[in-house]
Amino acid sequence: MSKPVVATTSLAGCFGCHMSLLDIDERILDLIELVEFNKSPINDIKKFTKKCDIGLIEGGCCNSENVHVLQDFREHCQILISVGECAIMGGLPAMRNGIPIKECLEEAYINGPTVKNNTEKIIPNDPEIPIMLDKVYPCHEVVKMDYHLPGCPPRADLIWEALVALITGNEMKLPYHVVKFD
Repeated sequence: MSKPVVATTSLAGCFGCHMSLLDIDERILDLIELVEFNKSPINDIKKFTKKCDIGLIEGGCCNSENVHVLQDFREHCQILISVGECAIMGGLPAMRNGIPIKECLEEAYINGPTVKNNTEKIIPNDPEIPIMLDKVYPCHEVVKMDYHLPGCPPRADLIWEALVALITGNEMKLPYHVVKFD
């Protein structure tokens, strides 16, 4: 019997949720026995090579590339899971949501305290640079998400328990100590 296939990605976030996945410690060896990874920083596969059973998404959508990647995951993954607050609510990147894009770009490239060499006051506008969205969107506002694992980042035990439950077809048993924030 073939193993379930898992894919992971990081959108607009800090990569902390992937670090939390790695924090399952020696259970990572058990996970590798249970699943095959496809398109993930964990194995450095850059493009989908097959349909996946589970996709783990960390980070929200702040630019056109994030939207494209998320839509690609929805197309290739049977189950999509928002992992962490950035994927669920936009997280820290969404702090820019109340500020006009023009003002954000000017602060980043022209007026910011660390801007030293942009004497021509140019805001990059190369077609290769992803287009910023009007705000940072949580994943479920862009595509259908099947599950949400809260936390910043979610506890390693929460990620482990959720994955094992989905892989084995068992009920997710997530007691308070696994999902708590205090």
